Amino acid sequence: MGYLYRAMTGGFYNEDFEAEYRKAGTWPGFYVRVSDEDYLALMEGQGNGKMIVPDKSCYPVLQDRPEPGHDELVTQANEKRTLLIEGAMQSISVIQLKQMNGRSVSDSESSRLNRALDYIEALEAVDTESAPDISWPEGFSDVA
Repeated sequence: MGYLYRAMTGGFYNEDFEAEYRKAGTWPGFYVRVSDEDYLALMEGQGNGKMIVPDKSCYPVLQDRPEPGHDELVTQANEKRTLLIEGAMQSISVIQLKQMNGRSVSDSESSRLNRALDYIEALEAVDTESAPDISWPEGFSDVA
């Protein structure tokens, strides 16, 4: 068994399936052969967070991933904020359901609800444009 690497697409092709690739019209026109040992090392490195990129001779090598840019950091911060808000909302959904149906809530539940709402408001006030330098509010405690 052996592998082929096409630098243009970053794709690997298992030589054992050449007939199938050719039948599908996807056999690469330009490629370099990659040993099984190198292929396994590349896959392991990719699994550990590295990128596979072609070197000057189009052979695949591992490289560190670039640091995320500001826009990506802001997107990540917005996603984190959304997840934290959803988690807080989920933690109080039963209390809110009780209130919506006119049921009474205990002092402990009322306190928990207010702490969660304060936390959600604090999350909504986070300026994600300042990523990665964000001071996230501390999570609220479920214990009264």
